[in-house]
Amino acid sequence: MDHLTTIQDALTRGDWPSVHAEASAWAKELEAEGRRDPRAQFALNVGHLLKGEFKDAWKTHAKALQEAEDIELVRAWTGALLKEQPENANVQLVAGLFLSQSGQSEQSVNRYKEAIRLDPLAAYPHYFLGQIHERAGRPELAIKEYREAVKLDPSYALARTNLGVAYQEQGQFELAIPQYREVIKLTPNDPVAHANLACALAEQGKTEPALLEYKEALRLNPHDAEVHFALGGLYETKGRLDLALKEYEEALKADPNFGPAETAIGWIRLNKGWREEAMESFGRALKANPEDARAYLGIARVYLLRGKQQTAMENYALALKFEKDPQKKSQIMNDLFREGNTWDV
Repeated sequence: MDHLTTIQDALTRGDWPSVHAEASAWAKELEAEGRRDPRAQFALNVGHLLKGEFKDAWKTHAKALQEAEDIELVRAWTGALLKEQPENANVQLVAGLFLSQSGQSEQSVNRYKEAIRLDPLAAYPHYFLGQIHERAGRPELAIKEYREAVKLDPSYALARTNLGVAYQEQGQFELAIPQYREVIKLTPNDPVAHANLACALAEQGKTEPALLEYKEALRLNPHDAEVHFALGGLYETKGRLDLALKEYEEALKADPNFGPAETAIGWIRLNKGWREEAMESFGRALKANPEDARAYLGIARVYLLRGKQQTAMENYALALKFEKDPQKKSQIMNDLFREGNTWDV
């Protein structure tokens, strides 16, 4: 039996570990022989997606569904499977994954719904349908699907994570936190789970428990720039600028181009009166992100302190241009009104 036939057989049974193993073996064999077949990479992509290995899924996606001819070959394969076995829920699921992975997310909805109709106890199609709703800006529908996936499979950590994030984005921290705690029970060594819980706790104002969770996330993954930055921000809110500065510097060690840490360091330096050092930090922040509103605001403050009002106003204007948060925009305008300098902004 060849690789494709073995994969198809496992796929129709819903034997996803076998799909992944066979696709991996096929992809390695093709590579060794200097040949390629996007169906091998797509089958591997499906395996990674179902296991929640999104970095690996992205790599295989580039090899399977980037070129037009590759997309057409995979389309023909999944289409033939669908024609042969339209009543197989797993075939419907894979057809939906192909559509969503090839830029046809909305068209995948019907495939996922059909998979649910054919197998009402399957959690996977609810999870991927929730993702489609989330990307399309339909949070209530996304939450509904993630909840159903968790109901069908309480051990589905990915669905619980997405459910928690969806709740948190709606400001429902009291619902998000229990989901994150359950994910930690299921995968205690997952640093992202601890970071998610820390973020939700911090937004609830529960600083000490949030600190503990951020520290655990960093124990499990010491090289996460975003977590170092978040922990630094939490220390800064507590007035522990020494510890905040240390975490911002750790963020830059993990990722030298992590602009938000440079901006945060710049503001700490500016508030200490270290104008030159602050300008250097703001400059590096803008090199990483030329639309960093807070960095422009810091530069504007430095120029205002130097008495260079025109240059300060130019940077205030850029801060206003790039600031997305309405409250922060209002704060910038309030500062300018107090200074009587709004005429050319």
